[in-house]
Amino acid sequence: MSRKPSNSIEIYHVDTATELELPLVTEGISAGFPSPALDFVDQTIDLNKQLIRHPSATFYGRVKGLSLKDAGIDDDDLLIIDRSLEPESGKIAVCYIDGEFTAKRIEVKNKELWLMPENEAYPPLKVSEDSNFVIWGIVTHVIKSL
Repeated sequence: MSRKPSNSIEIYHVDTATELELPLVTEGISAGFPSPALDFVDQTIDLNKQLIRHPSATFYGRVKGLSLKDAGIDDDDLLIIDRSLEPESGKIAVCYIDGEFTAKRIEVKNKELWLMPENEAYPPLKVSEDSNFVIWGIVTHVIKSL
């Protein structure tokens, strides 16, 4: 039986050689009335340093598909994937299965490994012994456009 993963991931290398410090509001951002304190932003943040713990093992991946939409991960979102982290049941992982990349929540049930979608329109995938399968990395952050 041929299975096609419901997501494809485009993989990109991370470039942490550059620094870009952006203004950071540390007092919180009001969703009500504007705060006059925003005129005096003096702290900065570098997203490379904030979001990437293991630069040599970290990659970006662009999501293609909707199998994780109920986890807040949509088509065209950018994933930050850390290959140095150990896989754990319940984590969202980028997996390589039968020639394709896919992103799913990994789950171990009764010593069986399952790739679980976060969208009822997609079925869970049981990883069999016959599958060409690797957990490629663990998703640590999602970057999305609004």
